[in-house]
Amino acid sequence: MSQRIILITGANGGLGQAIAKSFLAESPENFVWLAIHSRRDRADELAQQNPDRCRCVALDVTSREAWQKTVAEILSVHARLDVLINNAGLHEDALLGTMPVGSWDRVLAINLDSVFHGCQAVLNTMISQRSGRIVNIASLSALLAPAGQTNYAAAKAGVLALTQSLAKEVARIGITVNAVCPGYIETDALATIPEPERKAIQARVPMRRLGRPEEAAAAVRFLASAEAGYITGSNLKVDGGIL
Repeated sequence: MSQRIILITGANGGLGQAIAKSFLAESPENFVWLAIHSRRDRADELAQQNPDRCRCVALDVTSREAWQKTVAEILSVHARLDVLINNAGLHEDALLGTMPVGSWDRVLAINLDSVFHGCQAVLNTMISQRSGRIVNIASLSALLAPAGQTNYAAAKAGVLALTQSLAKEVARIGITVNAVCPGYIETDALATIPEPERKAIQARVPMRRLGRPEEAAAAVRFLASAEAGYITGSNLKVDGGIL
């Protein structure tokens, strides 16, 4: 089948937008569902620009029921779902000794629980199709955990472990499950960083620059492609050589 149906969470953010545009540019046959929860201005604009190939859908990624409803809506339109990109994420950085319990719970729910719910929601369909691509957006923090990110680093490390385990479970069925670990990427999260801190960050990157969202999106698109059919359980770093 030439048409592919793609669901992207966190689709209003800089990386989510870049991933969506990458799939839209890949083939005129691709249909992209943009899952959003609160902010949706950019997602709405992209859907309006591509009315025949793109649609927004409200999704609370921490809710199992919301996931089931969203997948059912997609299947009612297309009768298939080929690619899931688990991109929703949240930072609430703090030292562990003073971290509010709510910050721990929210960061784990949005960064890790959402991946569990999303993968579980699409598996029956992909198993029936005997094909599918799941790409989970982790983080360099999962591999090189900084101080002040115990919640975020733990959640993203969990995403990597989930990815590797699930990949083994579904490998024989034609489903691949991979992860991408972005480093410092030019998104909203870095836009408000003071210039001295920004320069210090760039100095830690061997390439001496921040990554572009399009560069991370290209890695995601590749792992979701037919050419990546023998790659599963992998973790692809997009970090300018930090690690």
